[in-house]
Amino acid sequence: MVVEEDILPYLTWLLRGDGASLAEGQGALVGYAIIVVVLAVLALVLGFLVSLVRHGPVKAGELTYRTLVGGVSDLLRLSWRRVTALAALAMKEAFRRRVLVSLVVFALILLFASWYLKTDKPEPAKLYLSFVLTATNYLVLLLSLLLAAFSLPTDFKSKTIYTVVTKPVRSIDIVLGRILGYIGVGTLLLAVMGAASYVFVLGSLSHTHNVDLQSLENLYDAQGNTVGKSGETSYDADHRHTLPSLSAEGEGYAEATHDHTHLIEADGDQLKVGPAEGYLRARVPLRGKIHFLSRSGVREDKGINVGNEWGYRSFIQGASAAAAIWTFSGVDDSTLVEYEDGGQYLPVELLVRVYRSYKGDIERAIQGSIQLRNPDTGLKTSIRIFPSKDDQFDRFDFSRAQFDTEQNPIDLIDDLVSESGEIEVIVQCLDRSQYFGFAQADCYIRLPEGSPTWNFVKGFLTIWMQMVLVIVIAVTASTFLNGPIAMIFTVSFILIGFQREFFLEVARGSAYGGGPVEALVRLVTHMNLMIPFDPSFAVSLMKGVDTVLQTFMLAVSSVLPDFSSYLNRINYVADGYSIPSDLFFRDLTICLAYLAGATVVGLFCFRTREVAK
Repeated sequence: MVVEEDILPYLTWLLRGDGASLAEGQGALVGYAIIVVVLAVLALVLGFLVSLVRHGPVKAGELTYRTLVGGVSDLLRLSWRRVTALAALAMKEAFRRRVLVSLVVFALILLFASWYLKTDKPEPAKLYLSFVLTATNYLVLLLSLLLAAFSLPTDFKSKTIYTVVTKPVRSIDIVLGRILGYIGVGTLLLAVMGAASYVFVLGSLSHTHNVDLQSLENLYDAQGNTVGKSGETSYDADHRHTLPSLSAEGEGYAEATHDHTHLIEADGDQLKVGPAEGYLRARVPLRGKIHFLSRSGVREDKGINVGNEWGYRSFIQGASAAAAIWTFSGVDDSTLVEYEDGGQYLPVELLVRVYRSYKGDIERAIQGSIQLRNPDTGLKTSIRIFPSKDDQFDRFDFSRAQFDTEQNPIDLIDDLVSESGEIEVIVQCLDRSQYFGFAQADCYIRLPEGSPTWNFVKGFLTIWMQMVLVIVIAVTASTFLNGPIAMIFTVSFILIGFQREFFLEVARGSAYGGGPVEALVRLVTHMNLMIPFDPSFAVSLMKGVDTVLQTFMLAVSSVLPDFSSYLNRINYVADGYSIPSDLFFRDLTICLAYLAGATVVGLFCFRTREVAK
């Protein structure tokens, strides 16, 4: 799968970020504190200026002081008993608005999906998982938006808010209670959708096959003795499996097809095919750092650009000294996997993208080689040649007992792992004028797998985090805006959050087409993005306005939630990779930070709003 950024350990991200030390870096905690202070000062100054225009300096100072002191007093006198009661009230109101209809809609989505989703694809589990996760994601976000954005404005309009504000409750209790109540409703609905999705995926992928024992062919050794059987299964669920090497009794595993396999067992005079295995995965990769060697053997950070617009991967030239080299850290005896034969192996998985400068024999795979090397001593294993499979993972199991390039026996851990626990994987393309393309995430050491069920739950928890973000933004907006405007405000946050990277590129001036005004001018005049403007006063004015707008966009981006990152977590589940704990806790921390910050903003906005007119 595509991993475009390094995953920092959670505490490193929280305390020092990308810096080499705590003093050099700025962690998320420091960044959050800076944003809170800046926003607090701006809100205080803006509130004072508005009051100054409306009431004069003396009254403005008094109102600002009273608002600040009253808000802090509310925070300090927060009562969880009152918050819980108001949250329960919000949940009752939500159920009265027939939010359970969303479950009926979700059931209809799954019902109709079963007509169109088929298992004849190479990765059927990915198709089903991505569908249920994406459908749940957008349905829950839409429900949260409609529920939270119109709640307080409707209460203000119908004057039912009077039944709450006339009770001995504080503004913080009302805002936080409303947020937690809707989060509770969304959590219950999401739990039901998650359970239904899991059953739907398992039920849709569940199948078996039949094997006719009489149809199997015997396999013989050089002396003519029967050593096994081969054949194929029946055609079920849009595919069949070949049985290349069963035991003499007909037992073993079917060859993997459509991303799964089956256990074949003898049952009297018949063969019994077990349920599908391998559909749901939670692979845990140990990733390394990549660098390249040019065709002359010089170390480089990037390989060759073959003209792809997306520069995620770099390519190496075949039949030359060019190579892609990954350096893995933390490799020791515990990294090895012990198989049924009693041997210890280092499982390495590699994804190769093949670029053919000429087609040649399209049926013939481009040949590549892979080796292990000690980064300190330079000792390498003998070359292992493999046929490349474009855009598919190859698995290489390196046994602990290896041979070096001189065919001398060596130990993988003792001889190939450096004193600091590092080992290198070297991959080369062997065919002349052909190219292999790699990114850093395309090669990894495979650690023991996690629980697919727990990984599925983590995928739904990332949807829950998005739901919380939508609810807190919508409720906060509804404390000072009416329903439709609060909804538009929240939708804007969501849409920009899904395109946050592009938004940042425009704000920083690195996007093609310039700033917002320049892009609009180019769009209206049908002007090419790469053609510069002729110098003029109008162009200078346009650039100046863009500078102001881009500064504002940078400020907005600092408080903008990155919804696209949560969608990336869904891809982890669909692609069969365990969501890293560091990423999961980072997302959860960001979610809770938004919850705390938006609640305080909602408190002050609610206090300054005129409830009775």
